[in-house]
Amino acid sequence: MALIPLASARRRVLAQCQPLRARAVPLEEALGCVTSVELRADADVPPFPNTAVDGFAVRTADVRHVPVRLPVVGTIAAGAPPEPPVGPGEAVRILTGAPMPEGADAVVMIEDTDAWDGRSGREAVGTAGVTSVEIRKVVGAGDNVRGAGDDIRAGQVVFEPGTVLGPGHLGVLASLGMRRVPVHPRARVGVLSTGDELVDGPEELRPGQIRDSNRRMLLGLLADSNAEPVDLGLARDDAGVVRDALTSGLDRCDAVLTSGGVSVGDFDFVKIVLDDLADGAMQWMQIAIRPAKPFAFGTVGGKPVFGLPGNPVSSMVSFELLARPALRSMMGHTRPDRPQVIAVADEPLRRRPDGKLHLVRVQADWSDDDGRFHIRSSGGQASHLLRAMALANALALLPDGDGVAAGEEVRVMLLSWGR
Repeated sequence: MALIPLASARRRVLAQCQPLRARAVPLEEALGCVTSVELRADADVPPFPNTAVDGFAVRTADVRHVPVRLPVVGTIAAGAPPEPPVGPGEAVRILTGAPMPEGADAVVMIEDTDAWDGRSGREAVGTAGVTSVEIRKVVGAGDNVRGAGDDIRAGQVVFEPGTVLGPGHLGVLASLGMRRVPVHPRARVGVLSTGDELVDGPEELRPGQIRDSNRRMLLGLLADSNAEPVDLGLARDDAGVVRDALTSGLDRCDAVLTSGGVSVGDFDFVKIVLDDLADGAMQWMQIAIRPAKPFAFGTVGGKPVFGLPGNPVSSMVSFELLARPALRSMMGHTRPDRPQVIAVADEPLRRRPDGKLHLVRVQADWSDDDGRFHIRSSGGQASHLLRAMALANALALLPDGDGVAAGEEVRVMLLSWGR
C-alpha cells in the first residue's frame, strides 16, 4: 500500500467530522466548550454606580480645599440600599462595592482621611459610630467610582461564536445572570481495547500476555482534550464480542477509538467487524510518518471511528495528529491543533532519509536568556517505549533527511507546555 502524506490523511478525516449539534448546557459545565452563537448582555455590568474602595462618598465641591472636616451622616455597606443621600457639606462612609448615594460624585479613599473622632483613618477602620472625618486629599468627579456599565453595556456582544470558554468567560456570563450557555457540546468518545493477550489490572501475567496501557492512556488524552471519555472495556478476540462492544459504543457515543489491528496484513477481528459495520467504507491508511504509520478511519451511522496503531507511542502520536484535531473540530474548535513553535535543538536529532516525517519525542523548555524554546530528546524513540513519550512535552517534526544538528532550528508541536 502506498504511503500518503499526513496532510492528505488529515483532510480525509476532518472532512467527515463536522461540529456536533449545538445545545444549551449549564454554566458550570461549559468550561472549555465553544460558543455556538453570539452572546449578548441584557443588562449593564455593574448594574449601578458603586465604590471601588473603602472610604467616604462626598460632593467634589466640598473638598476643593483640604484639609476639610465634614460630618458623617451614615454608612453604606455592600448589598445595602444607597442611603442616606449626601447633602452639601456632608460625607457618607462607604465600603467597597456599595452603591453610590444620591448627591455624591466621588469617593475619598480611607487612606486619604484622618482624625475620625480623635483616631486616624487606619485606626478607625471597622468603627461603626463615626461622626466626622477630615479629608486630606482633593478628588475629582468620578474618582474611585465604578460607573454602571463600565464593564459591559446592555445589548453589547460579549462573546462571538467560536469563543472557547475559559474561567474568565464563565465569570462574565455569571455576572450577566446566565444559567445555561449555547455551545457545541463535549464529544462523548468511547475507547475499546481488544485482544486475548491484554490484561487489565494487577493480576499475574501468563506467558504472552501484556497489560492494557492504551485504553487508560487514550481515556486520559480524551479528558485532556475536553471530550467526555467513555470506557468501553476490553473485548476478547471474538467477532461477536467485538461487534457487540463496538455497536454498544456507537449507540452511546459520538465517536469511538480502537487501538491495534490496523496494519497492512493484520488479520484482526476489529478490522473485520469495522469493515462490515462501515459497509466497506473504512479507510486503512499507511501515512508517511514515523511513528504511527498505520491508521484507519471511517464512519458508522455518521459517527467517526478511529483505528489507532497498537504500539502505545504510535497510538498516542496518531491520536495527537489525527483523532484529537478531528474531535476538537466536532466540538466547535476552529483551531483544533496543538500549537507549533520554532525551537533550538540543544543536541543532535539524527534520522535517516526514508520518505517520512519523523516525530521525535522531546522535552521543550523556555529560555529567558534568548527568548526561545530549546529541546532535547526525552529518551528512546522506539514505538513501544511509552515512558519516553510520557516524559515528552513536545514532538519535534523532522522532515525527510538526516535530521538536525545541535544549535539548529526545528519545528515543534507543544503537547503539554505550561501544565
